[in-house]
Amino acid sequence: MAKEKESNRVNQENRGDVATFVIRVQHRQNNSSQGTITWMDKNQTLRFRSMFELMKLIDEASEMSMPLEEKTPSWKD
Repeated sequence: MAKEKESNRVNQENRGDVATFVIRVQHRQNNSSQGTITWMDKNQTLRFRSMFELMKLIDEASEMSMPLEEKTPSWKD
């Protein structure tokens, strides 16, 4: 329990500018990782089955969190 409180304190001090995530890798198999990602700002947790899925989740959350004027250029523009 004390370790969890310490972890929460560290998380509060090290918040990201756009979004903050806690990533828990539970398995490494077939040159990829599986686990959970928690979006701390929204208090939501999802499972990921590959590093590609993990990166997609982070990218999607970052896009949702970023103000419009700071968004990066897109091929769709």
